[in-house]
Amino acid sequence: MKKLTTRQKTNWIAKTGILAAAAIILMYMEFSLPLMPGFLRFDVSEIPVLLAAFALGPWSAVAIEFIKNVAHYPVSATAGVGEIANFVVGCAFVVPAGVIYRLHHSKKTAIVSMAAGTLMMTVVGCLANYFVMIPFYIKVFNMPIEAIVGITNETGNTLVNDLTTLIVFVFAPFNLIKGIVVSFIVALIYKRISPLLHKEYTKEKTAGISEEKT
Repeated sequence: MKKLTTRQKTNWIAKTGILAAAAIILMYMEFSLPLMPGFLRFDVSEIPVLLAAFALGPWSAVAIEFIKNVAHYPVSATAGVGEIANFVVGCAFVVPAGVIYRLHHSKKTAIVSMAAGTLMMTVVGCLANYFVMIPFYIKVFNMPIEAIVGITNETGNTLVNDLTTLIVFVFAPFNLIKGIVVSFIVALIYKRISPLLHKEYTKEKTAGISEEKT
C-alpha cells in the first residue's frame, strides 16, 4: 500500500465529511423500541458509517463514529454515557466488518463481514454495559439498578429483574436488531451507491493504491 496523494486525501476527507453529516442526521432521528427502556434509543446512523468502512476504510468509519457522537452530545439525555456507548459499540460493529470486507471484495464476504460485525457489536455491547456503562450511568444519575429495572418493566418487558437480565433481554437483542437492520439496508444500497463513493479513486487504480479500490 502506497502513500495517498494530496488529491486522494482530499477526496477521502470530503467523502468522510459527507457521510458523517448523513450519520448525524440519522442519529437525531432516534426513537424508542417496544419493550426497551426510554434511555435506550434506536437509530440507523451506522448505515453511512458502514458504507464508509466498506468504501473508504475502517479509519474513516471510526472518524465518523466520533464526529456523530460529538455532534449528538449537546442533546444527550444521558450526560454523554449514551454517546460513549454508541461510539464503542458502533466501532465494534463497523471496524471488524470493514476489515473483513477489505480482504476480499465480494457479496459473500460482505455478508460474512456484516454478520461478524453484528456479533462483535452484540458481545462488546453486553460486556461494556455490564461492566462500565450501566454502573457509570447508575453513579452519574444516582439511579439504583432497581429503578432501571422498574422503568424496563413498565414497557412490558417483565423478563428483566436485575443487571444480568437487563443485559440479556434488553441490550443483547437491541444490538442484534440494530446490526441486522443496518446490515440489511446496506446490503440493499451499497452496490448502487458504491460508484459514487469510489468515483475519484477508480480513476487512479493504476497507481496501485489498493486501499481505495472497489
